[in-house]
Amino acid sequence: MRACHHATMPKNLSLRLDDELAFATEALARVEGKSLNETVKRALAEALQRRREDPEFRARVRRMIEEDRELLERLAP
Repeated sequence: MRACHHATMPKNLSLRLDDELAFATEALARVEGKSLNETVKRALAEALQRRREDPEFRARVRRMIEEDRELLERLAP
């Protein structure tokens, strides 16, 4: 799979976490000596990597690519 980067500027993202997840994330950041921002970014990167390595997930992505290709080809015959 090839990475696609449409923009070079960082994106801001707001999340709403329940109290338990927010507390656990803040505790994790403190224990690791990292900022909350860095801890969340790292967790997301690790989750994405796990998905990329999952054959079922990759198969779903391929199906979506094919579906999107068909749709886009209809727009530009």
